[in-house]
Amino acid sequence: MMGSLLLLSLLLLLLLVSEVRFSGGVRLAGNGGYEDWRLGTATYIKESQGHPLNDGGGACGYGDLDIFRYGRYTAGLSGALFGRGSACGGCYELRCVNNILYCLRGSPTVVVTATDFCAPNFGLADDYGGWCNFPKEHLEMTEAAFLRVAKAKADIVQVQFRRVSCDRAGGIRFTITGGPNFLQVLITNVAADGEVDAVKVKGSRTGWIPMGRNWGQNWQCDADLRGQPLSFEVTGGKGRTITMYNVAPSDWMFAQTFAGKQFVE
Repeated sequence: MMGSLLLLSLLLLLLLVSEVRFSGGVRLAGNGGYEDWRLGTATYIKESQGHPLNDGGGACGYGDLDIFRYGRYTAGLSGALFGRGSACGGCYELRCVNNILYCLRGSPTVVVTATDFCAPNFGLADDYGGWCNFPKEHLEMTEAAFLRVAKAKADIVQVQFRRVSCDRAGGIRFTITGGPNFLQVLITNVAADGEVDAVKVKGSRTGWIPMGRNWGQNWQCDADLRGQPLSFEVTGGKGRTITMYNVAPSDWMFAQTFAGKQFVE
């Protein structure tokens, strides 16, 4: 009888934990995995190190991660996961496994946003410095995120990870740059899939113009759309499309950021 009560109590505790949220608008666990768990590895960058995960920048083009609402729970992905930038903005839930010395007790999980590329180092072995060599599936995490699942003295740990839905506050954000003959837009704060698979833009005097991925989440087209209100059509990584009309007014200027609608699960 006591054993049954103890088991029931543990199940209730797990259900409560699955609904816990962490600051930054992304659930720590229980938020609808897109994929089954699979095995990979993880390391972390110390906060004292100069690195895009700490200082901003990175291969996704986000720049200051606090300004673009990604915060301190981010990661760089190895080439097998990064997909030449298509994974930028996606959310990954992970937990440390198979190491009682370094994994935190209870195998807690954390969710990180992909904001950078972890470059390969083919001069080093896959298990000794070449962690991001293809086809390794590796996440290079911020120190804050890593310490949610493992101890600081760990070097590299095995993890189980999966893609999960991203929960973002506010609408999709469009930061406009470019020049007289081209338009470039950095797309951030994408909920649900987190990723962006395709983008179109429309001025008041044009039809829908497909944009190409320049790098990371910077999208570009060869068109002069100055003086026209801008509408956008964004397709997420799972194929859903959202159309947003007149996101930017006709008097928009380069370096300005505008918010549109948002994907809803």
